[in-house]
Amino acid sequence: MSIRKLSLEKMLDDADDAAQVRNGLKRDMPLVPATSIAGRALVTVIAIMTFLASLTAGAAMLIAEQSQDWRQSISREMTIQVRPIVGRDLEAETAKAVEVARSFPAIADVRAYTKAESEALLQPWLGAGLDLSELPVPRLIVLKLNSGALLDTSALRQALADKVAGATLDDHRLWLSRLAVMAKTVVVAAVLIFLLVLVAMMLAVGFATRGAMAGNREIIEVLHFVGAADQFISRQFQSHFFRLGLRGGGIGGGSAILVFLVLGTLSSWWRATPGGDQIEAMFGSFGLELKGYVLIALIAAGIAVTTGFVSRVIVFRHLRRLS
Repeated sequence: MSIRKLSLEKMLDDADDAAQVRNGLKRDMPLVPATSIAGRALVTVIAIMTFLASLTAGAAMLIAEQSQDWRQSISREMTIQVRPIVGRDLEAETAKAVEVARSFPAIADVRAYTKAESEALLQPWLGAGLDLSELPVPRLIVLKLNSGALLDTSALRQALADKVAGATLDDHRLWLSRLAVMAKTVVVAAVLIFLLVLVAMMLAVGFATRGAMAGNREIIEVLHFVGAADQFISRQFQSHFFRLGLRGGGIGGGSAILVFLVLGTLSSWWRATPGGDQIEAMFGSFGLELKGYVLIALIAAGIAVTTGFVSRVIVFRHLRRLS
């Protein structure tokens, strides 16, 4: 038996005193203080980490859902562009393109932009008040497809090439691919941010657990050497840090839910403004569906469980070194 172990055992008179200490610890005083400055600091850190993780997850969900709406909307629309050609009547060629498009059953609606409407599309780039009558402004024809119908784009392109001079069909495949890439990039970035937040939180919990063990080192070593089970000692730390994680996760997750509720209310107010229309087109109404709020609650609960688990693992490793 080592000198260190003998010195620790002398702190208790006999086995009855050791049993009284263990029983008294179970009934009256916890091994880890319930409230302390370090505990309150850890709750603050966990709340901030949960808040950031919840905001990241909610924003990624909003953008992913809005991207899905964009892709569904764009996939149901196509555009025919009729360019002006010397010696050809642009209005007549536009009318031919409209007739060709309407001959396909999969196309539900065909709308040809007028000359004024086509020129108005250039105002954001060229400015208002310009005389565009001398510019060769092409005409646009917007096609809306029937829901569930499949359009033979190759046949439509061939029909336009045979009957309409200067007509090209744009099925927005480039935009669809870009939207898909953007949505996947946002999701991947959100996952990476969430993992970084989780790692930072685990490091904070690890430091807090070691600090709590250092403050109670003598008691832990005495309990360990007189026969207290490792599960009992680690369970004390696990339950303590689980409560801290649950409190911090609740504060952070609740704050994130409140932020999304406030943003959803504000978005209904600024919806009529030009800037509000652009924000809504990008992110939607900022209102999470029920599954979004459930996800935030699961994140908060998962962080609490992770906090308790990390502290338990650290205490177990320390007790094994003592053995």
